[in-house]
Amino acid sequence: MAEPLSLRAVRAEQGEGVDVYSFFMRGSDVLRIADISRVHRDEVDELKGFQRKEIQNHVTGIVEYLDRGNVIFPNAIILAFQGNIDFKQSRGPSPDGPVSGTLTIPVHSSERKAAWIVDGQQRAFALSRTINEDIMVPVVGFVAPSIDVQREQFILVNKAKPLPKRLINELLPEISAEIPADLRPAKIPSELCNLLNQDPKSPFYKLIRRMSDEDTNTTAVVVDTALINAMKQSINNYGALALYKNTTSDGSADVEGMYRVMCVYWSAVKKVFPEAWGLKPQESRLMHSAGIQAMGVLMDRIMPRMHQTANVADEVEKCLRRISPYCSWTDGTWDSLGLQWNEIQNLPRHIKALAEYLVQIDFAESQRQVQK
Repeated sequence: MAEPLSLRAVRAEQGEGVDVYSFFMRGSDVLRIADISRVHRDEVDELKGFQRKEIQNHVTGIVEYLDRGNVIFPNAIILAFQGNIDFKQSRGPSPDGPVSGTLTIPVHSSERKAAWIVDGQQRAFALSRTINEDIMVPVVGFVAPSIDVQREQFILVNKAKPLPKRLINELLPEISAEIPADLRPAKIPSELCNLLNQDPKSPFYKLIRRMSDEDTNTTAVVVDTALINAMKQSINNYGALALYKNTTSDGSADVEGMYRVMCVYWSAVKKVFPEAWGLKPQESRLMHSAGIQAMGVLMDRIMPRMHQTANVADEVEKCLRRISPYCSWTDGTWDSLGLQWNEIQNLPRHIKALAEYLVQIDFAESQRQVQK
Protein backbone atom coordinates (compact mmCIF):
# COMPACT_ATOMS: atom_id res chain seq x y z
CA MET A 1 0.00 0.00 0.00
CA ALA A 2 1.32 3.47 -0.91
CA GLU A 3 1.72 6.31 1.56
CA PRO A 4 -1.75 7.45 2.72
CA LEU A 5 -2.99 10.95 1.91
CA SER A 6 -3.30 13.35 4.85
CA LEU A 7 -5.52 16.33 4.12
CA ARG A 8 -6.88 19.25 6.08
CA ALA A 9 -10.65 18.79 6.28
CA VAL A 10 -13.84 19.93 7.95
CA ARG A 11 -16.17 17.30 9.41
CA ALA A 12 -19.90 17.72 9.96
CA GLU A 13 -22.70 15.34 10.82
CA GLN A 14 -25.81 14.86 8.69
CA GLY A 15 -28.80 12.54 8.79
CA GLU A 16 -28.60 9.85 11.44
CA GLY A 17 -25.00 10.19 12.49
CA VAL A 18 -23.41 10.18 9.02
CA ASP A 19 -20.00 11.88 8.92
CA VAL A 20 -19.50 14.23 5.98
CA TYR A 21 -16.08 15.68 5.13
CA SER A 22 -15.18 18.70 3.02
CA PHE A 23 -11.61 19.19 1.77
CA PHE A 24 -9.34 20.06 -1.15
CA MET A 25 -6.91 17.69 -2.85
CA ARG A 26 -4.78 17.47 -5.98
CA GLY A 27 -6.99 16.53 -8.91
CA SER A 28 -4.53 13.90 -10.07
CA ASP A 29 -4.94 12.07 -6.74
CA VAL A 30 -8.70 11.56 -6.97
CA LEU A 31 -8.52 8.27 -8.88
CA ARG A 32 -5.76 7.07 -6.56
CA ILE A 33 -8.26 6.87 -3.69
CA ALA A 34 -11.59 6.45 -5.51
CA ASP A 35 -13.04 3.94 -7.98
CA ILE A 36 -15.84 4.07 -10.54
CA SER A 37 -18.70 1.69 -9.75
CA ARG A 38 -19.83 0.71 -13.25
CA VAL A 39 -23.43 -0.46 -13.58
CA HIS A 40 -23.47 -4.08 -14.78
CA ARG A 41 -24.93 -7.47 -13.98
CA ASP A 42 -22.93 -10.35 -12.58
CA GLU A 43 -23.01 -14.03 -13.52
CA VAL A 44 -26.28 -14.55 -11.59
CA ASP A 45 -27.86 -11.43 -13.18
CA GLU A 46 -27.69 -9.36 -9.99
CA LEU A 47 -27.33 -5.61 -10.56
CA LYS A 48 -23.97 -4.22 -9.51
CA GLY A 49 -22.70 -0.64 -9.35
CA PHE A 50 -24.48 2.52 -10.43
CA GLN A 51 -22.24 4.58 -12.74
CA ARG A 52 -22.78 5.00 -16.47
CA LYS A 53 -20.00 4.66 -19.04
CA GLU A 54 -17.31 7.26 -19.58
CA ILE A 55 -18.45 10.01 -21.96
CA GLN A 56 -15.32 10.54 -24.03
CA ASN A 57 -16.29 13.87 -25.60
CA HIS A 58 -17.21 15.29 -22.21
CA VAL A 59 -13.90 14.18 -20.66
CA THR A 60 -11.90 15.52 -23.61
CA GLY A 61 -13.58 18.90 -23.29
CA ILE A 62 -12.73 19.12 -19.57
CA VAL A 63 -9.12 18.09 -20.23
CA GLU A 64 -8.76 20.83 -22.87
CA TYR A 65 -10.06 23.36 -20.37
CA LEU A 66 -7.77 22.16 -17.55
CA ASP A 67 -4.72 22.12 -19.82
CA ARG A 68 -5.02 25.88 -20.24
CA GLY A 69 -3.33 26.23 -16.84
CA ASN A 70 -4.76 29.18 -14.94
CA VAL A 71 -8.33 27.95 -14.60
CA ILE A 72 -11.00 27.87 -11.90
CA PHE A 73 -12.45 24.46 -10.99
CA PRO A 74 -15.00 24.99 -8.18
CA ASN A 75 -17.24 21.97 -8.89
CA ALA A 76 -16.96 19.53 -5.99
CA ILE A 77 -16.45 15.82 -6.57
CA ILE A 78 -18.60 13.69 -4.25
CA LEU A 79 -17.17 10.49 -2.78
CA ALA A 80 -18.68 7.67 -0.74
CA PHE A 81 -16.08 6.30 1.68
CA GLN A 82 -16.14 2.64 2.67
CA GLY A 83 -15.38 3.52 6.28
CA ASN A 84 -11.62 2.87 6.19
CA ILE A 85 -10.56 6.49 6.80
CA ASP A 86 -9.29 8.27 9.88
CA PHE A 87 -10.07 11.79 11.10
CA LYS A 88 -8.15 13.51 13.88
CA GLN A 89 -9.72 16.69 15.20
CA SER A 90 -7.47 19.70 15.66
CA ARG A 91 -6.53 20.66 19.19
CA GLY A 92 -8.41 23.38 20.98
CA PRO A 93 -11.97 23.96 22.14
CA SER A 94 -14.63 22.21 20.06
CA PRO A 95 -17.12 24.62 18.52
CA ASP A 96 -20.73 23.69 17.92
CA GLY A 97 -21.25 22.31 14.43
CA PRO A 98 -18.48 21.41 11.97
CA VAL A 99 -14.97 20.78 13.28
CA SER A 100 -11.62 20.97 11.49
CA GLY A 101 -8.87 18.38 11.56
CA THR A 102 -6.76 16.02 9.49
CA LEU A 103 -8.37 13.36 7.31
CA THR A 104 -6.18 10.37 6.45
CA ILE A 105 -7.19 8.32 3.42
CA PRO A 106 -5.45 5.04 2.52
CA VAL A 107 -4.02 4.65 -0.99
CA HIS A 108 -4.25 1.08 -2.31
CA SER A 109 -2.24 0.03 -5.32
CA SER A 110 -4.41 -2.89 -6.39
CA GLU A 111 -6.96 -3.62 -3.66
CA ARG A 112 -10.40 -2.10 -3.35
CA LYS A 113 -9.96 1.66 -3.06
CA ALA A 114 -11.10 3.78 -0.13
CA ALA A 115 -14.09 5.38 -1.91
CA TRP A 116 -16.53 5.28 -4.82
CA ILE A 117 -17.22 8.34 -6.95
CA VAL A 118 -20.87 9.28 -6.52
CA ASP A 119 -20.76 12.43 -8.63
CA GLY A 120 -17.96 13.70 -10.86
CA GLN A 121 -16.61 10.63 -12.64
CA GLN A 122 -16.09 12.52 -15.91
CA ARG A 123 -14.24 15.29 -14.04
CA ALA A 124 -12.14 12.70 -12.20
CA PHE A 125 -11.10 11.08 -15.50
CA ALA A 126 -10.19 14.49 -16.90
CA LEU A 127 -8.20 15.42 -13.79
CA SER A 128 -6.19 12.20 -14.12
CA ARG A 129 -5.26 13.06 -17.73
CA THR A 130 -4.56 16.78 -17.64
CA ILE A 131 -1.03 18.19 -17.63
CA ASN A 132 -2.29 20.58 -14.95
CA GLU A 133 -1.95 17.80 -12.37
CA ASP A 134 -1.36 20.07 -9.33
CA ILE A 135 -4.72 21.85 -9.54
CA MET A 136 -6.51 21.67 -6.19
CA VAL A 137 -10.14 20.57 -6.43
CA PRO A 138 -12.94 20.60 -3.86
CA VAL A 139 -14.19 17.23 -2.60
CA VAL A 140 -17.11 16.29 -0.36
CA GLY A 141 -17.03 12.78 1.07
CA PHE A 142 -19.46 10.89 3.27
CA VAL A 143 -19.13 7.55 4.99
CA ALA A 144 -21.46 5.03 3.32
CA PRO A 145 -20.29 1.41 3.39
CA SER A 146 -23.73 0.32 2.11
CA ILE A 147 -24.23 0.14 -1.66
CA ASP A 148 -27.89 1.09 -1.08
CA VAL A 149 -26.89 4.45 0.42
CA GLN A 150 -24.39 5.05 -2.39
CA ARG A 151 -27.04 4.37 -5.06
CA GLU A 152 -29.56 6.54 -3.25
CA GLN A 153 -27.14 9.47 -3.14
CA PHE A 154 -26.11 8.90 -6.75
CA ILE A 155 -29.70 9.22 -7.94
CA LEU A 156 -30.52 12.20 -5.71
CA VAL A 157 -27.35 14.08 -6.68
CA ASN A 158 -27.87 13.44 -10.40
CA LYS A 159 -31.67 13.72 -10.55
CA ALA A 160 -31.65 17.33 -11.77
CA LYS A 161 -28.85 16.68 -14.29
CA PRO A 162 -29.07 15.03 -17.73
CA LEU A 163 -28.53 11.56 -16.28
CA PRO A 164 -29.94 8.87 -18.61
CA LYS A 165 -33.49 8.09 -17.57
CA ARG A 166 -32.89 4.41 -18.38
CA LEU A 167 -30.04 4.26 -15.86
CA ILE A 168 -32.19 5.81 -13.12
CA ASN A 169 -35.03 3.40 -13.94
CA GLU A 170 -32.76 0.36 -13.66
CA LEU A 171 -31.35 1.47 -10.32
CA LEU A 172 -34.73 2.27 -8.72
CA PRO A 173 -35.72 -1.33 -7.80
CA GLU A 174 -32.43 -1.72 -5.93
CA ILE A 175 -33.10 1.22 -3.59
CA SER A 176 -34.93 0.58 -0.33
CA ALA A 177 -34.76 4.16 0.96
CA GLU A 178 -37.47 6.76 0.37
CA ILE A 179 -37.15 8.20 -3.13
CA PRO A 180 -38.47 11.49 -4.60
CA ALA A 181 -42.16 11.50 -5.52
CA ASP A 182 -41.50 12.03 -9.23
CA LEU A 183 -39.41 8.85 -9.40
CA ARG A 184 -41.80 6.53 -7.55
CA PRO A 185 -44.12 5.72 -10.50
CA ALA A 186 -41.24 4.06 -12.36
CA LYS A 187 -40.05 1.82 -9.52
CA ILE A 188 -42.58 -1.04 -9.86
CA PRO A 189 -42.52 -1.04 -13.70
CA SER A 190 -38.73 -1.18 -13.61
CA GLU A 191 -38.86 -4.05 -11.13
CA LEU A 192 -41.29 -5.88 -13.45
CA CYS A 193 -38.96 -5.13 -16.35
CA ASN A 194 -36.12 -6.85 -14.47
CA LEU A 195 -38.26 -9.91 -13.78
CA LEU A 196 -39.44 -10.16 -17.38
CA ASN A 197 -35.88 -9.99 -18.63
CA GLN A 198 -34.40 -12.49 -16.14
CA ASP A 199 -37.07 -15.19 -15.92
CA PRO A 200 -36.50 -17.98 -18.51
CA LYS A 201 -40.29 -18.55 -18.55
CA SER A 202 -40.98 -14.93 -19.51
CA PRO A 203 -41.82 -14.11 -23.14
CA PHE A 204 -39.31 -11.24 -22.84
CA TYR A 205 -36.46 -13.38 -21.51
CA LYS A 206 -33.18 -11.69 -22.52
CA LEU A 207 -35.03 -9.53 -25.05
CA ILE A 208 -35.03 -6.28 -23.05
CA ARG A 209 -32.24 -3.75 -23.50
CA ARG A 210 -31.03 -2.53 -20.09
CA MET A 211 -28.06 -0.21 -19.64
CA SER A 212 -26.24 -2.69 -17.39
CA ASP A 213 -25.90 -5.38 -20.06
CA GLU A 214 -26.14 -3.62 -23.42
CA ASP A 215 -22.59 -4.68 -24.29
CA THR A 216 -23.13 -8.36 -23.42
CA ASN A 217 -26.79 -9.18 -24.16
CA THR A 218 -26.79 -9.62 -27.92
CA THR A 219 -30.39 -10.90 -28.10
CA ALA A 220 -31.96 -7.76 -26.58
CA VAL A 221 -34.22 -5.87 -28.99
CA VAL A 222 -36.88 -4.14 -26.85
CA VAL A 223 -35.90 -0.82 -25.29
CA ASP A 224 -36.71 -0.98 -21.58
CA THR A 225 -38.16 2.55 -21.60
CA ALA A 226 -40.99 1.49 -23.94
CA LEU A 227 -42.01 -1.42 -21.74
CA ILE A 228 -41.72 0.67 -18.57
CA ASN A 229 -43.87 3.41 -20.12
CA ALA A 230 -46.51 0.85 -21.10
CA MET A 231 -46.61 -0.54 -17.56
CA LYS A 232 -46.65 2.93 -15.98
CA GLN A 233 -49.65 3.85 -18.13
CA SER A 234 -51.40 0.62 -17.15
CA ILE A 235 -50.80 1.14 -13.42
CA ASN A 236 -51.60 4.84 -13.28
CA ASN A 237 -54.44 5.08 -15.82
CA TYR A 238 -56.78 2.36 -14.52
CA GLY A 239 -55.41 -0.31 -16.85
CA ALA A 240 -54.97 -4.04 -16.34
CA LEU A 241 -52.11 -3.62 -13.86
CA ALA A 242 -53.95 -0.98 -11.82
CA LEU A 243 -56.20 -3.77 -10.52
CA TYR A 244 -53.23 -4.95 -8.45
CA LYS A 245 -52.41 -1.62 -6.81
CA ASN A 246 -52.72 -1.41 -3.00
CA THR A 247 -54.22 -4.90 -2.79
CA THR A 248 -51.90 -6.61 -0.30
CA SER A 249 -52.48 -6.70 3.45
CA ASP A 250 -49.97 -3.91 4.06
CA GLY A 251 -51.43 -1.70 1.32
CA SER A 252 -48.60 -2.23 -1.15
CA ALA A 253 -48.88 -3.36 -4.76
CA ASP A 254 -49.22 -7.01 -5.73
CA VAL A 255 -46.16 -7.15 -7.99
CA GLU A 256 -46.53 -10.91 -8.52
CA GLY A 257 -50.10 -10.38 -9.75
CA MET A 258 -48.93 -7.72 -12.17
CA TYR A 259 -46.17 -10.01 -13.38
CA ARG A 260 -48.64 -12.83 -14.07
CA VAL A 261 -50.79 -10.48 -16.17
CA MET A 262 -47.76 -9.38 -18.19
CA CYS A 263 -46.63 -12.96 -18.79
CA VAL A 264 -50.06 -14.24 -19.83
CA TYR A 265 -50.77 -11.39 -22.22
CA TRP A 266 -47.36 -11.07 -23.83
CA SER A 267 -46.92 -14.85 -24.08
CA ALA A 268 -50.10 -14.86 -26.14
CA VAL A 269 -48.72 -11.99 -28.27
CA LYS A 270 -45.55 -13.99 -28.87
CA LYS A 271 -47.62 -17.07 -29.84
CA VAL A 272 -49.98 -15.22 -32.20
CA PHE A 273 -47.26 -13.19 -33.93
CA PRO A 274 -44.24 -15.57 -34.05
CA GLU A 275 -42.95 -14.09 -37.31
CA ALA A 276 -42.68 -10.65 -35.71
CA TRP A 277 -41.44 -11.67 -32.25
CA GLY A 278 -37.82 -11.26 -31.19
CA LEU A 279 -36.73 -9.32 -34.27
CA LYS A 280 -34.96 -5.98 -34.25
CA PRO A 281 -37.31 -2.95 -34.28
CA GLN A 282 -36.15 -2.15 -37.84
CA GLU A 283 -37.51 -5.56 -38.90
CA SER A 284 -40.63 -5.71 -36.73
CA ARG A 285 -42.80 -2.87 -35.47
CA LEU A 286 -44.14 -5.24 -32.80
CA MET A 287 -40.72 -5.03 -31.10
CA HIS A 288 -40.51 -1.29 -31.77
CA SER A 289 -41.21 1.18 -28.95
CA ALA A 290 -44.39 2.28 -30.74
CA GLY A 291 -45.66 -1.29 -31.08
CA ILE A 292 -44.87 -2.21 -27.47
CA GLN A 293 -46.71 0.82 -26.11
CA ALA A 294 -49.70 0.42 -28.44
CA MET A 295 -50.03 -3.27 -27.56
CA GLY A 296 -49.79 -2.24 -23.92
CA VAL A 297 -52.94 -0.17 -24.38
CA LEU A 298 -54.65 -3.17 -25.96
CA MET A 299 -53.63 -5.26 -22.94
CA ASP A 300 -55.50 -2.80 -20.73
CA ARG A 301 -58.67 -3.47 -22.75
CA ILE A 302 -58.38 -7.24 -23.05
CA MET A 303 -57.11 -8.44 -19.67
CA PRO A 304 -59.83 -6.94 -17.41
CA ARG A 305 -62.41 -8.91 -19.43
CA MET A 306 -60.73 -12.18 -18.44
CA HIS A 307 -61.60 -12.36 -14.74
CA GLN A 308 -64.53 -14.72 -15.23
CA THR A 309 -62.70 -16.83 -17.81
CA ALA A 310 -61.72 -20.41 -16.96
CA ASN A 311 -58.71 -20.52 -19.28
CA VAL A 312 -57.35 -16.99 -19.49
CA ALA A 313 -54.34 -17.79 -21.69
CA ASP A 314 -56.49 -19.48 -24.35
CA GLU A 315 -59.06 -16.68 -24.36
CA VAL A 316 -56.43 -13.95 -24.67
CA GLU A 317 -54.90 -15.85 -27.57
CA LYS A 318 -58.31 -16.04 -29.27
CA CYS A 319 -58.77 -12.26 -28.90
CA LEU A 320 -55.39 -11.60 -30.47
CA ARG A 321 -55.93 -14.07 -33.31
CA ARG A 322 -59.11 -12.21 -34.24
CA ILE A 323 -57.17 -8.97 -34.73
CA SER A 324 -54.06 -10.55 -36.29
CA PRO A 325 -55.30 -10.28 -39.93
CA TYR A 326 -55.46 -6.50 -39.50
CA CYS A 327 -51.87 -6.16 -38.24
CA SER A 328 -48.86 -5.30 -40.40
CA TRP A 329 -45.89 -5.71 -38.07
CA THR A 330 -43.28 -6.80 -40.61
CA ASP A 331 -44.72 -5.94 -44.04
CA GLY A 332 -47.73 -4.43 -45.77
CA THR A 333 -49.70 -1.30 -44.89
CA TRP A 334 -51.73 -0.13 -41.92
CA ASP A 335 -54.59 0.88 -44.19
CA SER A 336 -56.62 2.84 -41.67
CA LEU A 337 -53.52 4.80 -40.62
CA GLY A 338 -52.28 5.42 -44.15
CA LEU A 339 -48.80 4.23 -43.19
CA GLN A 340 -46.49 1.51 -44.46
CA TRP A 341 -45.55 -1.01 -41.75
CA ASN A 342 -42.11 0.55 -41.24
CA GLU A 343 -43.35 4.13 -41.24
CA ILE A 344 -44.70 3.73 -37.71
CA GLN A 345 -42.37 5.75 -35.47
CA ASN A 346 -41.95 6.28 -31.73
CA LEU A 347 -44.02 9.47 -31.87
CA PRO A 348 -46.98 10.26 -29.58
CA ARG A 349 -49.34 10.68 -32.54
CA HIS A 350 -48.28 7.35 -34.10
CA ILE A 351 -48.53 5.47 -30.81
CA LYS A 352 -51.97 6.99 -30.12
CA ALA A 353 -53.26 6.24 -33.63
CA LEU A 354 -51.96 2.65 -33.59
CA ALA A 355 -53.35 2.00 -30.10
CA GLU A 356 -56.77 3.39 -31.02
CA TYR A 357 -56.85 1.26 -34.18
CA LEU A 358 -56.01 -1.94 -32.30
CA VAL A 359 -58.57 -1.20 -29.58
CA GLN A 360 -61.28 -0.47 -32.18
CA ILE A 361 -60.57 -3.71 -34.07
CA ASP A 362 -60.65 -5.68 -30.81
CA PHE A 363 -63.98 -4.09 -29.89
CA ALA A 364 -65.52 -4.76 -33.31
CA GLU A 365 -64.37 -8.39 -33.32
CA SER A 366 -65.56 -9.02 -29.74
CA GLN A 367 -68.98 -7.59 -30.67
CA ARG A 368 -69.17 -10.00 -33.60
CA GLN A 369 -68.54 -12.90 -31.23
CA VAL A 370 -71.38 -11.73 -28.98
CA GLN A 371 -73.79 -11.52 -31.94
CA LYS A 372 -73.02 -15.04 -33.19
